[in-house]
Amino acid sequence: ASTDKDGSSSSSNGKKEGYVPKWTKKVTVAETMGSINDLGFDRVGLKGDIPVVFQQGNVTRTSMAWAGQPYRDVATQAGQFIKYGCGKGECGTCECMVNGKWIRPCIATVPPMPANADKNDDTNKLVVTIKAMKSKSTSSGTFFSIRSFFMGFWNNLLGMIGFVKFIKAAKLNWEERIEYEDRVRQRTKEIRQARLLLEASAATASA
Repeated sequence: ASTDKDGSSSSSNGKKEGYVPKWTKKVTVAETMGSINDLGFDRVGLKGDIPVVFQQGNVTRTSMAWAGQPYRDVATQAGQFIKYGCGKGECGTCECMVNGKWIRPCIATVPPMPANADKNDDTNKLVVTIKAMKSKSTSSGTFFSIRSFFMGFWNNLLGMIGFVKFIKAAKLNWEERIEYEDRVRQRTKEIRQARLLLEASAATASA
């Protein structure tokens, strides 16, 4: 098999077998030397006296933190993704629940552990429950369906009916305005004629 310029491989019969990526996945330190679950917190270099557990769906990640450490730093340290918005604690995009209390990890910090508390006791752990990420909907690839066709036709029909109603209302308004102006014009003419007759009568009387 040979590899083409676009990265796809061709077999001896001339058919393309598919795209072959030029990159390869690098092995991480956790995969070669062990993770927190294998070695523990101290041996992987995590420092702190407060255990923090991140839960998102069925995935759990654990780390250690100091009192006053920002939650977002602890999440990064644990490899936990949190979707942020404004980063100022105003929009609520990153809102999570910690031991039954809602917080915004972009500005919230890890609270101090109670005095004489055992960090190995599960009840003293800070459990951060993160909203599950919504899976993206996939398009069917169809430009239109029968239902969308009829819905589009119905919307166009409603638009045409509304346009006809608007034209009728505008025409009626125009006719009423013309009629009103004609009445004003006729009344003005009558007043002018009456004034002229009155002036003529006064001139005849004075003569």
